Amino acid sequence: MIKALLQDFLPIIEQRLEASLKHADTKFDSVYKAMEYSLLSGGKRLRPFILNEFYKACGKNDDGALNFAAALEMIHTYSLIHDDLPAMDNDDFRRGRPSCHKAFGEDIALLAGDGLLTLAFETAAKTEGISADKVLKAIIVLSTCAGNDGMIGGQVIDLVSEGTNPELSTVKEMYIKKTGALIAAAAEIGTILAGGTEKQVLAAKDYALNLGIAFQIQDDILDKIGDSALLGKPVGSDAKNEKSTYVSITGLEKAKSDVEEYTKKAVLALETFGKAGKNLKDLAEYLINRSF
Repeated sequence: MIKALLQDFLPIIEQRLEASLKHADTKFDSVYKAMEYSLLSGGKRLRPFILNEFYKACGKNDDGALNFAAALEMIHTYSLIHDDLPAMDNDDFRRGRPSCHKAFGEDIALLAGDGLLTLAFETAAKTEGISADKVLKAIIVLSTCAGNDGMIGGQVIDLVSEGTNPELSTVKEMYIKKTGALIAAAAEIGTILAGGTEKQVLAAKDYALNLGIAFQIQDDILDKIGDSALLGKPVGSDAKNEKSTYVSITGLEKAKSDVEEYTKKAVLALETFGKAGKNLKDLAEYLINRSF
């Protein structure tokens, strides 16, 4: 059921992403082509889906949240472009084809990432049919979760921890920020835009942060034992870059067990939404067993 819902949502978000990339000035085609190459290269679109599902869980059935859903995917994609650069993770492949800097050069890849980050806030600000105070509140959440106190902060922890032996608490903090922050943004923003209560906003964030930790631990597991053909990128990159991960610290079996525990915590947080949270519960349980 959840796989079908994810598939049904794909053309909806893809259409919004494509529309956001339309431009009239051909002088900038090179950077737009690189932006399009990375943004429209597939992917699970989990963050936009989560945002839209929380919007629906609070009683909304329109497309009012789609601009923010697209903005969130743009920020996620920009982070992947920059992550793959030689100065960061130095990965040559993403989603089964050459990374953006391999296809367009490092200079255009940098600008494509910058362009997507900037376009994300333009797209979010163009939201219609929702009160300005809710849109402003959502933009603050988006910028905080994407910035130094969120995703970028997690990336900094990741970089400075390379070649060291960080404590498990440091690795968890990195996961909460680097992966969990954008997932938390999705959950919070969907709830805020729909006019959810403060209790619902806090529950959404609790769900998302636990899901984010579970998701990243599962990523570590897949980097250890996954299939590169399914992942669309080489396995073993963490070891290559001398990164300490949840798996390298706790071992594979403990990591698998903790994925289940964090997923249970995420599901428990959804009780605030009652039956309206069923799709989000199904998503969390589906992600435990993902192979890509």
